[in-house]
Amino acid sequence: MTAPHAPVGVPAHLPDRLTICLWDFSWYLLTGPGEAYEDLDRVLDATAARGYTTVRICAAPLLLFGRLGLDDLAGDLPVDGMGRRTDGTPFGVGTRWYAVPGGHRVDVRARFLALLRGLHRRGMSVVLASWEYQQSTAFSADDRWFRAVDAIPVPQRPAALAGAFAAMLDAVEDAGLSDVVALVELHNEVDFSLLPALADPATTGALAALRARHPRHLVTASLGKPPHLAMHALPAGLGAGQFHVYAYGVLDRLQALVDIRATATDGFPNAVLRSLQRPGSPTWQEYGRPAPWKLAATVVTDQMLYGYDTIDPDAWDAWLYRHYETSHEAMHREITARVTAVAAWGRWQGVPVVVGEGWVGYTPLGGTFEEGPLGRRLAETGTRTAAAQGVWGVTPCSNAAPHHPLWQDATWQQTVNEEFRRA
Repeated sequence: MTAPHAPVGVPAHLPDRLTICLWDFSWYLLTGPGEAYEDLDRVLDATAARGYTTVRICAAPLLLFGRLGLDDLAGDLPVDGMGRRTDGTPFGVGTRWYAVPGGHRVDVRARFLALLRGLHRRGMSVVLASWEYQQSTAFSADDRWFRAVDAIPVPQRPAALAGAFAAMLDAVEDAGLSDVVALVELHNEVDFSLLPALADPATTGALAALRARHPRHLVTASLGKPPHLAMHALPAGLGAGQFHVYAYGVLDRLQALVDIRATATDGFPNAVLRSLQRPGSPTWQEYGRPAPWKLAATVVTDQMLYGYDTIDPDAWDAWLYRHYETSHEAMHREITARVTAVAAWGRWQGVPVVVGEGWVGYTPLGGTFEEGPLGRRLAETGTRTAAAQGVWGVTPCSNAAPHHPLWQDATWQQTVNEEFRRA
């Protein structure tokens, strides 16, 4: 039996292992009365109690430090979610990451520094990332954030992000909080965002410039679907690997059947989707569409919002359970092989590797397949493989965060996190 690997390339001032909780952009959006992140100290305590060492966030670098004329929004952001239907119901109520009712305002700049200070007091760390070219800007009631970042020509966007992060890290250093930063991620999933590819000279040049400004920090960008069979094709010079591992399997089959990821499909919703909807769901026409600029600001489609907002989660889960058996072995194999591949790349490059998201895929907010026994076993395959292969940081599950139902299963998160940290 091959001996377990240890993480490589981890700076001495950083933890030996990271257990990562995906706070994404929700940490500054869901801050209204009674929402998941209203009380920052309370949610940090709950995160630490579940065994997490690290939170991964959209740090909104372009909003806070991009010099785009948005200082008023940075200090007083009106949170709106995806807007409201004609009956007053918010769009996205049943869609993970989009269930943002809005109606309140937040000082993102002050909250950012408060978060870092809170992490510092608890001996925790942060992965600084951006979702500004994937969806963050869509949740503002004011379209100026989206308009400002969208106006930057695509080839110039990596440099704009790098410049904003450099200024952000200057501010973090001035506040005496540099050691809280575990990793700087130019952007989340550059392969699924409105950005040049990771290997594009615009991206590699921006990463190099940011590293030159702040050589003490690990700097990279993440991939939603790394080239597991051709990791050698990734550009040289990444300070770390930040890769996501989703084995869609049976979920992919269902999403394809209901055509939920497309847009402008003739005959949508089809009969399969209609059979999974809650009784009394609005028709496609009755549901309406978010403002065009909000849809332009996000990679999620109008069909996905409608589908997940109207699906009966129990019917959705039942379909997945009925059809899972034929995908079981392939999904476990896929997770194992992908984690092994990204870890081997890290050892080859001599840099630490993080699996910042996983393990099944994008399910409705009320769905429990990934949170149930079969989904948890897939997650455990991922985290145990990561530990054995010397992955530096891992998330137990993308859905294990304060704004998801799985958050209530504190014991499972504690167990998985402790097992990984002790590996």
